[in-house]
Amino acid sequence: MRVLIGGGSGFVGRELSRLLRDKGHEVTLISRQPGPGKITWGELESHGLPPCEGAVNLAGENIMNPLRWWNESYKKDLFSSRIDTTKALAEAIAASPTPPHSWVLVSGVACYKPSLTGQYTEDSEWTPFDLLSKLVKEWEAAALLPETAAKTTRQVVIRPGAVLGRDGGAMKQMLLPFWLGLGGTLGSGRQPFPWIHVSDLAGIIAHSLEPLADTPPPSTQVFNGVAPALNTNYEFTKELGRLLRRPTIFPVPGFVINGLMGSERAVILTQGQKVVPQRTLEAGFQYKYPDLTSALKEIVGS
Repeated sequence: MRVLIGGGSGFVGRELSRLLRDKGHEVTLISRQPGPGKITWGELESHGLPPCEGAVNLAGENIMNPLRWWNESYKKDLFSSRIDTTKALAEAIAASPTPPHSWVLVSGVACYKPSLTGQYTEDSEWTPFDLLSKLVKEWEAAALLPETAAKTTRQVVIRPGAVLGRDGGAMKQMLLPFWLGLGGTLGSGRQPFPWIHVSDLAGIIAHSLEPLADTPPPSTQVFNGVAPALNTNYEFTKELGRLLRRPTIFPVPGFVINGLMGSERAVILTQGQKVVPQRTLEAGFQYKYPDLTSALKEIVGS
């Protein structure tokens, strides 16, 4: 199988490329820079979709980039980097004489309203309520194929929580303060912390790329890309501290996080949602890291 990946050089893209190649698939990346095994976004728009059986979009400016101040220009980049690339891929798929059998967009759980009590499955109704949920709405809308194309190409949306892994994602910024003994809960610590190990997210994407035995379903299939374990920020903090053998006695108050990151972005850390991967489990996906201990042990190597 030939798979085209937008944003394939990022944290999740590297893991997915490795997994697909290990399974014997051929991977082409869509990148800003040309190179071997790559095409550029400009080439996609001018020459159309290269022959492929699967397409995935992971492109987008890092929302947790610590080097960027939360301002209008950064927000604009967050939207355009996701929506423009998704639209470009969807249009190329719709125009292709030999479209792929699967088209996967990886968005996020920010569409679900933070709650200490509510629980969300893929069937939960939602409407945009803040900046990040608006982003998810527009992003997923940009991926929709016209009816004629949807008859031949399966449309899948995967909504991951915090992606945990050794060489990137949320853990990269967290490990240093924990090693220094400065780790602590964020805000109240009671907020749900939906997470997934990067290997499992890559596995869910690969699983979604497999051709269906019958014709693709007419509407988009949604999978929550989260581990089946439901954890809070407090549980995550204590377990990471335990495995690193470091104290976790320095809670970071919500107002400090808001000040450092901007309140619209800080909600990712200070609030959370209980997200259940109901359809992911029903589809028969087997998690390698279904619980926090096994995931964190693999990451910190204890």
